[in-house]
Amino acid sequence: MPIHQKLSQDGVLELVVDAPPVNALGIEDLAELAAVVEAVDGRPEVRAVILRGEGRGFIGGGDVKEVQRLPGFEGILGQVTGSTDLTVALHECAAPVIAAVHRYCIGLGVLVAGACDVVVADEECRFVLAEVDNGATGGAVQAMGLMPDKRLRLAMLTCEPVLGRELATYGTVVAVPDEESVTVEARRLAGVIAGKRPAVVRAAKKAINGSARRDIGPLYRQETALTLELNMRGDAREARETFVSGERKGYLSGDTPA
Repeated sequence: MPIHQKLSQDGVLELVVDAPPVNALGIEDLAELAAVVEAVDGRPEVRAVILRGEGRGFIGGGDVKEVQRLPGFEGILGQVTGSTDLTVALHECAAPVIAAVHRYCIGLGVLVAGACDVVVADEECRFVLAEVDNGATGGAVQAMGLMPDKRLRLAMLTCEPVLGRELATYGTVVAVPDEESVTVEARRLAGVIAGKRPAVVRAAKKAINGSARRDIGPLYRQETALTLELNMRGDAREARETFVSGERKGYLSGDTPA
């Protein structure tokens, strides 16, 4: 099971994605993580949540190889549904969710981070919206939580990385000097939140969501309708074949993507 969880004495639930080599999440992984997050609503002992990745980076996207392997459109439909369920669950989670992002955050990873309440990342962390290179179109509604409109358009259309230190200038990321400091700062912030009155914190998050009016579920499904069309035409499969062939290793290595 690639999702591990641990509840501290002060009520901080730490969720760890551990799916080597790059923490790419398959359909079952998405469903499992979404279910854990949704269950927080019925766990009053949970005062704050930290979501982080084990190993080389945060989340290396969806499992593209699984999408290619499954027959028909089963893979892409599973990823779209799973991504929707997970990001909606994070956005609507009863307790605040802190994403502790280190080294890289790719595709689905950016959507996940964008749906969280607080994001802590190292200054050199690479946020890459790789959807266009994968023949996909969705993710803007979640990524809006990380960058302004024109910067988001540039990031999505070029698939070039946006560093943690730049996102910090928009006030959307708490940037720390190095990846070793990411979990430390995320735990510190979670501890501060956990020390508040839990009923008030949960109500405050609900109030913020209401004012922000970012209805992720229907908006993301609207975006991904074009992804499904691209799959039906065959364009998306060709793009994914190029991606999985290794031509996009720069996302992980720190080199400029091809």
